[in-house]
Amino acid sequence: MNANKADPVNDKHVAADGSGGEAAQPKWSNLPTVSFRKLQRKTLGQILVESEALSEEQLNEALEKQAESTAKLGEILVEQEVVSEEDVLRALAYQLDLPYYARLPTNDIDPTLVDSIPIQFCRDHKILPVAKDDFNVTVAVADPLNVFPLDDLRLILSTNINMIVSPPAVIENSINRVYERSNDASQKVLEDLNAPEIGEGDDLEETRDLLESTDDEKPIIRLVNGLLARAAKERASDIHIEPYENEIMVRFRIDGALQDKMQIPRRHASTLATRIKIIGKLNIAEKRIPQDGRISFRVAGKDIDVRLSVLPTSHGERIVMRLLDKSSGAKRLEDMGLDPEIMSKWVNLIEQSHGIVLVTGPTGSGKTTLLYASLMHINTTDINIVTIEDPVEYQLAGVGQVEVKEKIGLTFMEGLRSILRQDPDVIMIGEIRDGETAGIAIQSSMTGHLVFSTLHTNDTATTVTRFLDLGIQPFQVSTAVLGIMATRLIRRLCPSCREAYDPIDGELLLMGMTRESLAGRKIFRAGDGCEECNGLGYKGRMGIHELMILDDDIRDVLLLSQDSNKIKKKALEKGMKTLRDSAIGKVLGGMTSLEEAMANTQTDDLR
Repeated sequence: MNANKADPVNDKHVAADGSGGEAAQPKWSNLPTVSFRKLQRKTLGQILVESEALSEEQLNEALEKQAESTAKLGEILVEQEVVSEEDVLRALAYQLDLPYYARLPTNDIDPTLVDSIPIQFCRDHKILPVAKDDFNVTVAVADPLNVFPLDDLRLILSTNINMIVSPPAVIENSINRVYERSNDASQKVLEDLNAPEIGEGDDLEETRDLLESTDDEKPIIRLVNGLLARAAKERASDIHIEPYENEIMVRFRIDGALQDKMQIPRRHASTLATRIKIIGKLNIAEKRIPQDGRISFRVAGKDIDVRLSVLPTSHGERIVMRLLDKSSGAKRLEDMGLDPEIMSKWVNLIEQSHGIVLVTGPTGSGKTTLLYASLMHINTTDINIVTIEDPVEYQLAGVGQVEVKEKIGLTFMEGLRSILRQDPDVIMIGEIRDGETAGIAIQSSMTGHLVFSTLHTNDTATTVTRFLDLGIQPFQVSTAVLGIMATRLIRRLCPSCREAYDPIDGELLLMGMTRESLAGRKIFRAGDGCEECNGLGYKGRMGIHELMILDDDIRDVLLLSQDSNKIKKKALEKGMKTLRDSAIGKVLGGMTSLEEAMANTQTDDLR
């Protein structure tokens, strides 16, 4: 389609910029009242041809196909990939004299508009009330020709209905966000929490969306559901529920930083812990020892998996829930933020036929995500990939994944022994925790297998000495290990409110730069915060990486001396970029702040 096509739809109808520009959204109060009285005489096909979305020949072919079926013309054109769904909707809106919105200003929608409307009704019909005045409710629809749900909505709301048109994906996203605000139960139920008795039947349904919670549920159930829904909405990776002498503190970890979210009266500690243990299928009578469990739930159409940890403390049971969005799936290696030079070397490593490739870093540093992306990069029909993990975080198509179950004796070591009888080409071990697992991994790599795994160390050089601490001989490490990647996650500056500034001399020194070398580049820091980043100045995280290839020179140092400092010094002489180097690169690219880079990396005194 021609990007510069003429558009018969005037500005009155294209309420949001339909050409990809950044047109300002009009206020809801300015929405025009619309009806079917002023229908355009032109057909849908004629409008699309005039807008140069398709040719006369393509239209005639679609009309011939329509004559042989019961499908609508727009559906046929989209199915043939002649036009986009958005092209058809814009043309249809013009034909019916309706405003078209390529985007909806969701934050301006009053969530009380949907209080009496089930979320499933809106999802099924791709319909959402967006504005209200004294006489009408304006409703966004994805199919303006389907008037039956509008009739139902007119009865539910007891008012007149006006329409605007938006793409289905835009309406679906707005439905989730509006209902999230409408159902923030974690705040609503605090005042009526009376520690009700909980029965074993009060379980969390895995297939039910938490946004569908109702007011007749017990307050403690709505509180827990609200906490989970709110955490998913705010992109939290962890929920911390911490009992103290006079209160229960609830904190979310967002982009790596803990934030206070709520205080709950201390008297509800037992009830809250019991409810969470029930949905995590833990023993509610056992309060003396730690317990681990899992929870699965759905919120705003997303499937979330939760790792649950309960730890007894002097003031009650401390609970941490780690959230994993299963619907997002594993990332591609190209999306991991690897520098081009590191990317090229890493791909060469993971395409070897045998040896060990390691990823190291602290908990929550992106180790497993990087390994998943690497597995998917090399996953083809001619190789057999098997993993042993605790737990399995994402389902990978074409990969055999085994989950550790220590209660029945299925440990990393036992699982790995069985995997070797499955004729694997590539093995991924979720974590090397002991000498026996490390020994089997070494033996596997030396008998024709490519082994991926992780360790918890600070950098690449200390990973080598960690292997030695586990009882592996230096010659075995130098023979088997191909390379080691250290990774961290640092916060990304919010693009909407970041501020450019001139760094002081001390900051330039930390970056290893001069004002002359900085000429033409902008350095940014976190701003005061905005709606996009919830006032934090940062939004999302990205990886920084350090890759050490064990070449002959580094192997010689390893065999002569097991000192990690000497190993790292040789790697730096060979051109290895450290985590600090990677972080500074992100600063110079305007993606993060110098403060964030310094806080997450150590100064390298060896250079």
